[in-house]
Amino acid sequence: MRWWKVLGLAGIAGVAATGVVVARAERRRRSYTPDEIRERLRTRLAEAAEEEAAPEPPGTGRTS
Repeated sequence: MRWWKVLGLAGIAGVAATGVVVARAERRRRSYTPDEIRERLRTRLAEAAEEEAAPEPPGTGRTS
């Protein structure tokens, strides 16, 4: 086989593999109920608020 045929077949295999990964992620995302999504978002918001409110430890190098 010529190198361009091998390159073309590798490209097709890469596109197919990417499609499989995207489809799997989409199925996983759609499996959540709206209440589960809402609860996860609220948890993430609370964690972000805690991180922002926490005092910085000395020596982090940040100056205001």
